[in-house]
Amino acid sequence: MSGFLTTPPLPISVAPEALLLLAIAAPLALALAMLAPGLRRLVPRLLILAPLPALVAAVAVPRGMSVLVAPYPFRFTLALDGSGALLLGGAALLWMAAGAYACAYMRKDPARGAFATWWALTMAGSFAVFLVADVASFYLAYALVSFSAFGLVTHDDTPEARRAGNLYLALTVLGEAFLIAAFVMLASGTSEANPLIRDAVAALPTSPFRSAIVLLLLAGFTLKMGLFPLHVWMPLAHAVAPVPGSAALSGVVVKAGVIGLLRFLPDGVALPGWGEALTAVGIFTAFYGVALGVTQTHPKRALAYSTVSQMGVVGAVIGAALASGLPGAFPIAAFYAVNHMLLKGAMFLVAGLAMASAPARARQAALIAGVLGLSLAGLPFTGGALAKYAIKIVVPDGIAGFLLTLSAVGSALLMARYAVLVTASGKERQTPPGGILLPALALAALALAVPFALFAPVTGLPLAAAFSGDALAKGVWPVALGLALAGLLAWRRWPLPEVPAGDILHAMGPLAALWRHTLDLAVAADARLRRWPVAATALIALAALLAVVAR
Repeated sequence: MSGFLTTPPLPISVAPEALLLLAIAAPLALALAMLAPGLRRLVPRLLILAPLPALVAAVAVPRGMSVLVAPYPFRFTLALDGSGALLLGGAALLWMAAGAYACAYMRKDPARGAFATWWALTMAGSFAVFLVADVASFYLAYALVSFSAFGLVTHDDTPEARRAGNLYLALTVLGEAFLIAAFVMLASGTSEANPLIRDAVAALPTSPFRSAIVLLLLAGFTLKMGLFPLHVWMPLAHAVAPVPGSAALSGVVVKAGVIGLLRFLPDGVALPGWGEALTAVGIFTAFYGVALGVTQTHPKRALAYSTVSQMGVVGAVIGAALASGLPGAFPIAAFYAVNHMLLKGAMFLVAGLAMASAPARARQAALIAGVLGLSLAGLPFTGGALAKYAIKIVVPDGIAGFLLTLSAVGSALLMARYAVLVTASGKERQTPPGGILLPALALAALALAVPFALFAPVTGLPLAAAFSGDALAKGVWPVALGLALAGLLAWRRWPLPEVPAGDILHAMGPLAALWRHTLDLAVAADARLRRWPVAATALIALAALLAVVAR
């Protein structure tokens, strides 16, 4: 399982240290360019190029490479390991394809400059969380990707977008409050105020605050991933964001929570109780996301609940690794997350293509959507089947393993529902914006192909292992059963009442108003508390300034 960690890098002429820095600097430079009136029209066209340094770094920089950008006490350290390289490379591919899509999709939008600014800042933050190696820098990177994504959610400025954005912002602040408390306690176990993440994590198993730290880390990072019951922001945000923004949110932004768990929880060290708890929550989330997703009547909301479900699977895999203390399991969780990242990004772009097309083109898009959905469900001979097989290394046969296999039945059912919704989303006399077809097809092809290139290096197993007779038999029946259930429901004309997006908030009834008021107070309190970290305040102020100027 350590093959990917030792894969020889490709020869490059640029210093590896410079590539790590350029991965973050390139999108930041684009955001800053929006301050120059003469460059504003050019920036949206360059969105496709900004992820290129990150992609090259993911492929070419040696694993274990680190660079100290700023010395102590203003430490800013970058490093690349196997899990980070997987997520960085996958994110770069998605940002490139979605950036090309966004350039065409937003061409006539009068606020495209603001969108490009938030896009570039979110991209920079997403790359940074995969690369930073010290605690304070991780917090700043996490804040950048989290708060910049708010601009993607609220771009359309409709009442629904503002409501979703306010909920997203409030929960983001809540999650950051959990994390900063955990980080302070983590740092207290070392001799430095801003330790390297690896040093802080090494001291975690013996820390007197271990239980509190782990609880806060799980709460903060699983909120970003969308695990139950902190998933409520996701269906609302994904439904209102522009299509390329939804692809970025579901594909990349939620992975900030994944890398957070992989960075701040010990790999190869058992945490009894906590691992089992995370596995249980993850499995429940996997089924919960499917149960609500199949009731949706909009393809983007169905995809949002699918992301909730799939992040539940990732959480269960990480939990199983913590329960067993299996060394080298975290890159496998990252591999599964990358498979989801590319597939889900492509699914959103394909859905957007269908929604902007006439019925005939929408039906063609639905065929692509169906293939992508079958891969996500784990149909044999697809990249998704490789991802499903890989996680069995961490979660073998047993109750948890069987339940994760059973969740694939739900995934197949939900993906069938998604394909039906895509088919029905076309409208007469519609023509999609020129230039969105090719990026959608390119990302779909990458989503299907990339897992084949990564499987052997990550798992240390040959591809043939995933295509043995036993593996094929175990992979076929969940997909077949899910499709059979979808056929039965279609025959019954899908008699499931739609659950409103944000499910729990609607079920709370009168308590929802109190909940929203409490979150508003949390936002106000956090704004005051943030006055002391100058760097974080400056970072957020810069993001807001750039967006205002870009309008």
